Amino acid sequence: MIKLSYDMKVYRQHLREVLRKTDNVVELGCHVGKTSEVIMYKLTTGSLIGLDNSPEAIEPMERLSKYNDNFTFISGDVRLHETLETVAKMIDRCDVLSIDLGGGYHPDTVFKVFYIWSSTLKPRDVLIRNQGLIDFVNTAELDETFSSNEGWLESCGSQGIPPQVREFSLWTDKIE
Repeated sequence: MIKLSYDMKVYRQHLREVLRKTDNVVELGCHVGKTSEVIMYKLTTGSLIGLDNSPEAIEPMERLSKYNDNFTFISGDVRLHETLETVAKMIDRCDVLSIDLGGGYHPDTVFKVFYIWSSTLKPRDVLIRNQGLIDFVNTAELDETFSSNEGWLESCGSQGIPPQVREFSLWTDKIE
């Protein structure tokens, strides 16, 4: 299942609804950890990997990881293949992928990050907080129907990165 929201309260409520105590969660754009705390509260035997590349995230996230054995913080750019590769090697499965990269900005980047991370990790559920994607979905007129019961786009199969996305030098075709 894939859920889009913009309001932070709605986004966090969606997380509370989908999270199971044994889930392995990857949070892209954890910033200073307020949503991470919501996630950690729900997990008892699961784990959370939080990623952010902002300097102000480092201290609060390192503090959060110090007090939670099932939390790992990675200071890194989620657009880089190496960051995705590091996370993919750390986990055996991803149940929930949580994406909050700037909330309302850069829907194209958010979608590309979603597509590549979800195609690689194949999560059960994905939650995305981004106003631009909601604006697009709500104003689009659809003549065709595609649907996915998973947190990744099943209609795309396991193609990895499509040629149209390869224009980003940050991402490579190493992902399958």
